[in-house]
Amino acid sequence: MTPLLASGRVRRLLVLTPARLAPQWRSRLKSMFDIRLQEFSADLDRGKLSFWDTASQVVASFHTLRNEKALDRLLSAEPWDLVIVDEAHHFQAKQRASTITYQLLEKLESANRIQSLILFTGTPHRGKDYGFFALMQLVRPDLFDPKKSVEIQLPKLREAMIRNNKELATDLRGEKLFYPVATKSVDFRYSEGEQTFYDTMSEFIMDGRAYALSLSGREQTARMLLLIALQKLAASSIAAIRSALEKRRATLAGLIQETLGQYPDNEDLTLDEIAEQEESRPEKMTALLLKDEIARLDDLITLARNVDTETKVERLTDMLREDFPVGEPVLFFTEYKATQALLYNALETMFGIECVGFINGEDRLTIQDHEGNGSRILNLERDAAADDFNSGKTRFLISTEAGGEGIDLQERCAVLIHVDLPWNPMRLHQRVGRLNRYGQKRPVSVFLMKNPETVEARIWGLLQEKLSKIQAAISSVMEDDEDISQIVIGMTPPGFFDEVFSESPQRSNEELKDWFDAKTSSFGGRDAVATVRDLLGNVSRYDFQAVGSELPKVDLPDLENFFRNAMHVYGRRITRDENGLVVKTPEDWRRDPDLRARYEGLHLDRNRGAGEHVSTVMGVGHALFDRTLKETAIFDSHVARTRGLSAPLILVRIEDEVTGTGATTHSIVLGLKCDELEPVILRDWQLLIELNKLKPETEKGHPATGFEQNAIDNAWQSFVTNIDDMPLDFRRPKATLSLVLLPSHPEQDTDSK
Repeated sequence: MTPLLASGRVRRLLVLTPARLAPQWRSRLKSMFDIRLQEFSADLDRGKLSFWDTASQVVASFHTLRNEKALDRLLSAEPWDLVIVDEAHHFQAKQRASTITYQLLEKLESANRIQSLILFTGTPHRGKDYGFFALMQLVRPDLFDPKKSVEIQLPKLREAMIRNNKELATDLRGEKLFYPVATKSVDFRYSEGEQTFYDTMSEFIMDGRAYALSLSGREQTARMLLLIALQKLAASSIAAIRSALEKRRATLAGLIQETLGQYPDNEDLTLDEIAEQEESRPEKMTALLLKDEIARLDDLITLARNVDTETKVERLTDMLREDFPVGEPVLFFTEYKATQALLYNALETMFGIECVGFINGEDRLTIQDHEGNGSRILNLERDAAADDFNSGKTRFLISTEAGGEGIDLQERCAVLIHVDLPWNPMRLHQRVGRLNRYGQKRPVSVFLMKNPETVEARIWGLLQEKLSKIQAAISSVMEDDEDISQIVIGMTPPGFFDEVFSESPQRSNEELKDWFDAKTSSFGGRDAVATVRDLLGNVSRYDFQAVGSELPKVDLPDLENFFRNAMHVYGRRITRDENGLVVKTPEDWRRDPDLRARYEGLHLDRNRGAGEHVSTVMGVGHALFDRTLKETAIFDSHVARTRGLSAPLILVRIEDEVTGTGATTHSIVLGLKCDELEPVILRDWQLLIELNKLKPETEKGHPATGFEQNAIDNAWQSFVTNIDDMPLDFRRPKATLSLVLLPSHPEQDTDSK
């Protein structure tokens, strides 16, 4: 991205993401690459002057652009050189209708507002071939059409789709970038009081379900949603379900009337918003589940209040104290804030104040005092919580699904504990992805907290067993061993897992497995297995190890000599202190608004630790370095003598005389060593290494000798004659001699004496 922007090939950049990820794209591109995106909002686009007329690098939530006025203004703006779409599976097309988000891209394409398009998604195929190839049509309309035969289009996928197998990803040396993840179940058993509560709660849910099934339409749907929410809360913790029951009891006591609310489509909600909706649903929905519901709620609340401690939390704290090294960082995930607060209190009590942080969608958490006499409200921003955890300021971090996407927590931590098990297995993968990512230095250990006697735990076991069978079926016909569970899960219809888990308590232990097999017969069936096999068998992969020999063997430190010498030419001396390089910007450059008057703490090292800001990392794309390149490119010296050469060295610029080819490279620089036997061609990075070995000549230079001139002429003639046979991506290459470097004259070369 940075070279594309620095070279001017990409001037207008648009990033489209879900709402929850837009701020993160902005902050990440700024902190990691110093790319400064403006974040679109409707408030910034209300005046006569369109936001899009002044913004050239933008990140926007695709939901904010569904408004007709906002879309019209976007369509009337200049074309975008590059459009990037994150979580592109939201852009779904169906044979009869398309999502509004899909129509957004369709309209941009039709209006010729997209020059280049990149889609990112971990689940491109959502179970329907039509939707998948409609998505591919956005990328390459010349290759794909959802109305055409699938078999004809499958072989073309490798031209437009890249999928990298995380398990096989390597660096340039062939070393794997990711460790295997070890997953282990941690069992616990309910106390007598907990078991009594859960048995009574299960009866309440089954009775409520029976009543709901006697109704129809919205009346049935509203009650079913409420029952599912209660069932999920009960599986998380007694603290979570007790809070919900108490709030519902208060609501029903104050207002007994039927008010069936409209529930928004979860597709537009974040995972935290869905969980918050579930936590608040018992309080907000006043439709009765049972005729004697208030009395039943009183019984449940009494039973919940009689539970002093939760065995799940006790098992957790015992495990932390007995099974982990002292000070081992641990990341916890739970779906609900009430469970988050319960665990926060327990960790703080056992391990001390300020040892734990939290992440949720509100950046706020209400904690009951240790004595139970009151509560306190904690406020903590998500980024601050992550920074504290990564830096070691806090040992524990408890996150809801707000931390399940778009946040890096692998700096110190390699242990993740699922406090509760979400009904959708995809969330487990997203959670683990916070630790099992690039930069992780240890194998990640994952622990699943479960009571094997509960129906939810048994369903989870059956689900994992089925996924293992699907994995085995696909692995048997694939060359590479690859975890395909995310693709299979992504192909399931919305609400599938909620339906499986919510209906399971009605089944006896004896009939549960047969019922599960029948209920999930379509999940991972033959069609799904065939689709995954065809998909993975026809896409391209990027093999870093395979291209390693072709990539430059240089990095940012190799640019330091150039930068120092260039600053010297412009009268600036670079110094180094404990924070890095220090330099003042040349006086004539200070009118440039992108440049500071003085820079401190600069580094020519991309491997900076946590907390380092990319604005301190020098290289192409940094404002000061780019200006240095621009200024030095106009130097008109053509011949010079230097120490460190054994033969003349020619710098050659090669350009393609044929323009408009769409090639990514328009010109290159090569080196030509004029050795006696035959000239040696140096690629650009090899030339940089050679130049870094040279030292300036301190004496007045001498013209080229006859021997040197002859060597230069012969090398140049040989190079020009054979240029068409060189492996260059140019149709008609044209070579220009840019600079000739000569060895120090023998009587001046101290190394030769």
